[in-house]
Amino acid sequence: MLRLRKLSLAGIAVGALALAVSTSVPLAYGHGYTTGPTSRAKHCQNGTVQNCGQIQWEPQSVEGPKGFPAAGPADGKLCSAGLAQFAELDDQRGGAWPAEQLTAGQSYNFRWYLTAPHATTDFKYYITKQGWNQNAPLTRSALDLNPFLTVTMNGARPANNVSHPGTVPGGRTGRHMILAVWTIHDTANAFYQCSDVRF
Repeated sequence: MLRLRKLSLAGIAVGALALAVSTSVPLAYGHGYTTGPTSRAKHCQNGTVQNCGQIQWEPQSVEGPKGFPAAGPADGKLCSAGLAQFAELDDQRGGAWPAEQLTAGQSYNFRWYLTAPHATTDFKYYITKQGWNQNAPLTRSALDLNPFLTVTMNGARPANNVSHPGTVPGGRTGRHMILAVWTIHDTANAFYQCSDVRF
């Protein structure tokens, strides 16, 4: 009887360990943030921007449904990927977010840091239209929904440091936003990063 009880307890311990391992697997899926231009999430982690809430601890976790622009996060919640815990990213803060200076038509290396690379469909970059409403949370109607840069991966796994040479769109002056979308190949999700820029 004692031997059976020991075996039973051992079985429970092994089962608990297996459960812990299996429930931690999704954490290995892709995570990342943009470093060029620096995203709002990264500015929060750096401490450049204060009162950011939870995003300061996990700028790599802005993950929502893929399929943008036909699907994906709701309008007004694009920068947070629709995650309530990251709602601070959707607040325009009266234009107080740091903005990187760009020149229309210049060559630029758009960069990501991936804390957990994963099989990737593509990376796409969108920019706001001239005359967009800078005081309202970002919506599809504010964006040119034709990406100005698309990097197709066809399921390949990128490196941790990703650089995509491209050209900054023309026809812009003043303050704008770039929305970068990293679509994961074999999950239902994508990662969304908003960066503030100035022309």
